[in-house]
Amino acid sequence: MRPYNEKISIYNGMASTVAMNFSNNFFPIFAITILSATNYQVGLISSLPPLMALLMTIPAAILLNRAHEHKKLVALSILLARIMFLFIVVVVYIPSESMQAWAFLIIVALMSVPNTVANIGWQTLISGMISESRRGEFFSDRNRLLTMVGLVSTLVIGIVMKDQSNNVTAYQILFAIAFGFGLLEAFILMKHDEPRTSGSGPLVKKKLMEWSIFKHSSFVWFLAAALFFNFAWQMAWGIFNIYHVRVVGATIFWISMFSVGNMLMQILTFPLWKKWAERKSNVRVFVYAAIGMASTPFLTVLSTNLYYLTIVQTMSGFFLSGVVLLLFNLLLEQSPEASRTYCITTYNVLLALVAFLAPQVGIWLLNSWGVETAMYINSGLRLLSAGLFFLVYMLYAREPKESLL
Repeated sequence: MRPYNEKISIYNGMASTVAMNFSNNFFPIFAITILSATNYQVGLISSLPPLMALLMTIPAAILLNRAHEHKKLVALSILLARIMFLFIVVVVYIPSESMQAWAFLIIVALMSVPNTVANIGWQTLISGMISESRRGEFFSDRNRLLTMVGLVSTLVIGIVMKDQSNNVTAYQILFAIAFGFGLLEAFILMKHDEPRTSGSGPLVKKKLMEWSIFKHSSFVWFLAAALFFNFAWQMAWGIFNIYHVRVVGATIFWISMFSVGNMLMQILTFPLWKKWAERKSNVRVFVYAAIGMASTPFLTVLSTNLYYLTIVQTMSGFFLSGVVLLLFNLLLEQSPEASRTYCITTYNVLLALVAFLAPQVGIWLLNSWGVETAMYINSGLRLLSAGLFFLVYMLYAREPKESLL
């Protein structure tokens, strides 16, 4: 029987997945088709949240280090973030049409403030609840189940709203439903059984930063490789959105089909990545996932045929499942247990900086050299990131010599 906290975490993740699928997945197409956002503004949809996360990560770490119970703070943060969906519902009523897109971007940015606290808090909370021996199996099962929920919810959206890409009310309904599931998400998170820190005795003031984490060379190498991979990965997000909507003319239905194919492949392949990681090592297997991720931008711009692009997005789900499963496992694996909170905080601060810069670089490449060249450059950088992880593997991996397949 699955432990109680694992079950609650899965239910919480299901509610979160539905909330995100009914909102974030459709932010770019909403901005382009309804709010007439420019390419620069579309890029900001990806860049502003990590910028706010960068500014908020240190305050979030202070709050979490001082909190006796993390789940209350995380649940409150989730609630505040999901309330922002209601503001997006009414953004179309701003009299000045030229200001609607900017107002939307401001809301998206503000949403990232409580989201940052929630994300770091959840990582810290769950790392203390799931033992290292259970992480591989738990996160594999959790990711697969959440992806199944995401697949069903996205498929429903695609079918019900097939011809509603230019319908303002359709988007308002989506974001209102997302708010409802956000409330459920916060409620379920409070059901976790978190060991309470004893309030007796003097309060120990925790340091804001633990610089000794940089003495652990394996963590430093992982950090460098992970940040470069995330830069290459996230650099193309805005380009994909613009290519799919402006160049290809994808509707809500096709955007949903891209996601459905991708998630279906993830569901089928999570167990494979889990098995390979257990037989080999997380870092070695991640190299294969990163190499596969490098093929997606290149393959995407070979055709504007929507059926072909659905196949490409479906294939990319195979490698994305490996990235989703292994990257967080690698963070926990390479973080010294005594200073894990500081490692997670440092990773999130630097990741936020990378995530702010990467989409802007991608949009600059798009505007300077066109979508095809930008995608080819991105594929090259993704491949280079796989090489960096291979270097990490060569330096620190200790594993048996059997074949991967």
